[in-house]
Amino acid sequence: MPPTQRPIYALALRLMAMVAISVMLLLVKLTGEHGVWLPETLFWRQFLPGVALFGWLAARGQIGRLATKRPWVHARRALIGGIGMFLTLGVVQILPLAEATVLGFTSPIFAVLLAVLLLGEKVGPWRWTAVVLGLAGVLIIAGPDRAHIPLLGLATGIGAAFMVAIISIQLRDLGRTEEPVSVVFWFSAFCTPVLALFFLKIGVPHHEPVVWAMLAGIGVTGLAAQLLMTAALRYGSVASVIVMDYSQFGWATLWGWLFFAHVPGAQTWIGAPAIIAAGLIIAWREQVRGSAAGERAPAA
Repeated sequence: MPPTQRPIYALALRLMAMVAISVMLLLVKLTGEHGVWLPETLFWRQFLPGVALFGWLAARGQIGRLATKRPWVHARRALIGGIGMFLTLGVVQILPLAEATVLGFTSPIFAVLLAVLLLGEKVGPWRWTAVVLGLAGVLIIAGPDRAHIPLLGLATGIGAAFMVAIISIQLRDLGRTEEPVSVVFWFSAFCTPVLALFFLKIGVPHHEPVVWAMLAGIGVTGLAAQLLMTAALRYGSVASVIVMDYSQFGWATLWGWLFFAHVPGAQTWIGAPAIIAAGLIIAWREQVRGSAAGERAPAA
């Protein structure tokens, strides 16, 4: 095993990242109910982590850790990541937290489809079964009458999952040469100026301290989640750490019950296990394929 691979440590990092993400999404939903527009939320979500990281590194005399030889890769990651962030945070303002979270679990399904369409990868019966199972779960949650999940929310949730599948591949690539702090900082550095244009156009003063506290909380938890997720992919493969993502459903359900008195309906409780099972099957097969490739390499 390469010295940089620490599976248990990677799993713990990913689990903590899921807690941070669940709290961030809760705060995003709460700020939306307090009248904060999503572009403004996105601005603070990016601006605060960028400033905090730069200040922390400057205080330690470690600005050099932000140096990169791949600025265009960071720019591309920022473009795709920005779209993904807009969809991921936007869906929680449309749907209940639990349903929005479950739709995000379809990301591994899109990763398989992207591997087929873009990489020409051969997919066996196990992963095709997982794709069908996951799509069936989405159809169950959506329901035939669209009263349970509005079409806009469904499209936003699926779009967010699709973007996350692409972002995970990008993060894994960047993690081979870049430190987590560098990846997070350049994401903020590229996104913040663009978001500032929207913020200056639609931003309004907030007179409630609780609103500013929630916006700061979004920045802090978002920064923590990014650092933890990037570090997890540095010490473990996507297939090995992604199993921790499903813990987010428990947190989302808890927050939805505590703050919004929402309990997921029967459709969600039936469809969610199908989507989660699909993701676990894909993760298992990726792990098996990775182990087999590792065994063939020394023999070759």
